[in-house]
Amino acid sequence: MARILALDFGKVRTGIAVTDELQLIASGLTTVETKDLLNFLKNYLEKESVERFVVGLPKQMNNTPSESEELIQPFLQKLGKAFPTVPIDRQDERFTSKMAMQSMVAGGMKKKKRQNKALIDEISATLILQAYLNRV
Repeated sequence: MARILALDFGKVRTGIAVTDELQLIASGLTTVETKDLLNFLKNYLEKESVERFVVGLPKQMNNTPSESEELIQPFLQKLGKAFPTVPIDRQDERFTSKMAMQSMVAGGMKKKKRQNKALIDEISATLILQAYLNRV
């Protein structure tokens, strides 16, 4: 089986998480600058087999798309053109940043390390991917 790769897309940074090859466990992979994201993905897909992308779907509490969805739509078009054979699914990402912070606190992570926004993005991508795995 191939991996599933999830993205917590952001204007500056994007958190990335992947499954194991059996698609059972979501693990944080890294965080990359969004401007370098497509190049990173091209390099990654040359080495690893990826079955699908899961991109976070930011929504407001009333279920309408959040403002950041306007940034994600052009990226989704570029992603689809760069990897036309890899399907793209979306997963609600509400509260993932807050949950990421809570998991860092619960895990006993020091305050200085919890201020690392790149780590929060990576954990958020992992939460998005795990929610997707739980849903399908």
